[in-house]
Amino acid sequence: MKGIEIIPIAKRKMDRRGIPESWVGEALKSPDQVVEGHGGRLVAQQRRRIRRREKLLRVVFEETEDKYVVITAYLTSDIKRYWKDKTP
Repeated sequence: MKGIEIIPIAKRKMDRRGIPESWVGEALKSPDQVVEGHGGRLVAQQRRRIRRREKLLRVVFEETEDKYVVITAYLTSDIKRYWKDKTP
């Protein structure tokens, strides 16, 4: 698997939001879904059960030849807003 680089501001935000690096790695390694983000970035999405509630972990990243560069990561309960159905 490619390496993962988390930029410093993303690391600070993840710490503040209580998102472990292991979750980010899991989302990049086996996302439930990858969607297009702003400015050509990608967003790995993974549904997670946290305190008996379903949340969506969104990891915004850029991909290079040898690594994933994490721009930010956050949890949201507004899954319908971000989840893309595969049906046309």
